[in-house]
Amino acid sequence: MKLNCYKYQGTGNDFVLIDNRDNSISLSIEQIKWLCDRRFGIGADGLMLLELAPNVDFKMVYYNSDGNESSMCGNGGRCITAFAKKIGVIENEAKFIAIDGLHEAKIIEDWISLKMNDVRKIEVGNDFFYLNTGSPHFVKFVSDVENLDVYSEGKKIRYNSRFEAEGTNVNFIEKKENELFVRTYERGVENETLSCGTGVTAAALVTAISGASTTKNNCAIKTLGGNLNVKFEKVLENTFYNIWLEGPATFVFKTEIEL
Repeated sequence: MKLNCYKYQGTGNDFVLIDNRDNSISLSIEQIKWLCDRRFGIGADGLMLLELAPNVDFKMVYYNSDGNESSMCGNGGRCITAFAKKIGVIENEAKFIAIDGLHEAKIIEDWISLKMNDVRKIEVGNDFFYLNTGSPHFVKFVSDVENLDVYSEGKKIRYNSRFEAEGTNVNFIEKKENELFVRTYERGVENETLSCGTGVTAAALVTAISGASTTKNNCAIKTLGGNLNVKFEKVLENTFYNIWLEGPATFVFKTEIEL
């Protein structure tokens, strides 16, 4: 079987995208792992199928690079919106369904704004925060985040007794002048990624409740792969709504590959 595959990246978080509007494509875990493999396949942090669904522009079906269907991916949501425009499904606005529900998106050139789900609960620990922004995130403030061994430290938390079974993403964050530097160990990839959309969203909300934010409803984010922005409105101490993840989503290449 030959597949037309499109490669997109959002601040270095990269994905294989496939048009499955005719519902003709069914991929096994091994096939998805192979397509995402950086040595033997196309290479990506994840793979997405764009499918049709009632009352929305499209459906986003997301798989991590380990081949398993996963929870929401923020950068993936922005990239699939850009892909939907490229193949003529939408123009500059979209409504789509993902595993965590309905999302809206807006496009201005290569800048994609994605509306995330409301967050109503944030666990505050002794030296960490834990919340779900479409995917679960363990968030921790650190010093000198640029030189932190994110793979080793993130893996310890992801595989500890609390999280080993279901997994969690782990975000290490540091306030730097007027922006937040975020690095993420991502479950399903089982390594550090250059950026994580749901992760930077979690980091921005944590910064707001911790008092470290410099602005009331907006947080500029720096990742290893580039810059993002998170806007939100806060109702109670740990309840947020009207959350928007904003940043670039870039087409890299199109290829035909035989499974």
